[in-house]
Amino acid sequence: MPAPPPTGPLVTRDTIATQLRLLGVRTGEILLAHSSLSSLGWVNGGAVAVVQGLLDALGPEGTLVVPAQSGDLSDPAAWTNPPVPEEWWDRIRATMPGYDPLITPTRGVGVIPETVRTWPGALRSAHPQTSFAAVGPHAREITDGHAPDCRLGERSPLARLERLGARVLLLGAGYGACTSFHLAEYRIPSPLVQVGRPAPGGGWESVTEISITSDRFDELGHDFERDRDVVRGRVGAAQARLFPVADAVAYAERWLPLHRPRAEEI
Repeated sequence: MPAPPPTGPLVTRDTIATQLRLLGVRTGEILLAHSSLSSLGWVNGGAVAVVQGLLDALGPEGTLVVPAQSGDLSDPAAWTNPPVPEEWWDRIRATMPGYDPLITPTRGVGVIPETVRTWPGALRSAHPQTSFAAVGPHAREITDGHAPDCRLGERSPLARLERLGARVLLLGAGYGACTSFHLAEYRIPSPLVQVGRPAPGGGWESVTEISITSDRFDELGHDFERDRDVVRGRVGAAQARLFPVADAVAYAERWLPLHRPRAEEI
């Protein structure tokens, strides 16, 4: 049975750039983009065209940043989707390839961030599980110095994005994907956890980290959008939202302690 024809809309590089400008994306700004390719419609050129459109809207002085997470470089004991047999765990830990910012693929963040990661001139931060990739004049300033024991806190690109006045673009993605909210978790009382992963020089290591979770981020985003200035519009078929990183972090710092008691504290 033949596949049904696409329903559209037909989206091109120029469509994306034009609609991003209409949304309010400014030439020369720093943009942290969370995205869903499938939400946009039928994109001529796929993820490449989306990245081209984003860079066109930002111009040569702008900087595009994306999450480049690789959460599969983690302890198999914690894997649930899917789990693996317990008798495999030690062998997996002993043989898992270490993080290499040049070749380790992204996981769970979509094809657009993976396209940015491999873009000419792209730089990627050093954290083996929660890195960011960036293209543009501020890329090195944003990605350098990502501490190996600070996934999304003060010594991560998120804090630099906040200081630089960056804005978040949710392009067909919901607030559950908004990594800026995690920076707030480092500024409120939060439990610590042990995080296992392959060590840089081979073998296995365990580091102490702040416990982070995106639980209830959708509710947090609903209230944030109700109470703060969030620019909303459409790019292709996708709903798009635009707001400052700093606003999201500040709001989450107040919201999380009131609305999301941590399981470890109950």
